[in-house]
Amino acid sequence: MQTTAIGTRAEKYVALHLRKRGYKLLALNWQTPVCEVDIVAFKADCVYFVEVRYRSSQEQGGGFSTVTRRKLHHMQRAAEIWVRHQQWLGEYTIVVAEVSGSGAIKLAEI
Repeated sequence: MQTTAIGTRAEKYVALHLRKRGYKLLALNWQTPVCEVDIVAFKADCVYFVEVRYRSSQEQGGGFSTVTRRKLHHMQRAAEIWVRHQQWLGEYTIVVAEVSGSGAIKLAEI
């Protein structure tokens, strides 16, 4: 399976996981010409910007380890653009969702 298809499948899996836990999905693959957010979700008066990282195994490290300073900067910039665009005045946070080949999902706020 191609990398893009695997990533899309992982994003849909995380979106379903979040929905089952009471999150309202606001956007999937929200994009502007300069940035992209895999999932934008809402729960308990907070907007969550979710970056999905898939790893078939832990041999090369988990998905969390793939978030570099540069990627974190892009994620923060994307969140700020979304907040301005939507005129959101409430809380928001950035989350990384790590999906393993076994189907396990771990979430971590950054």
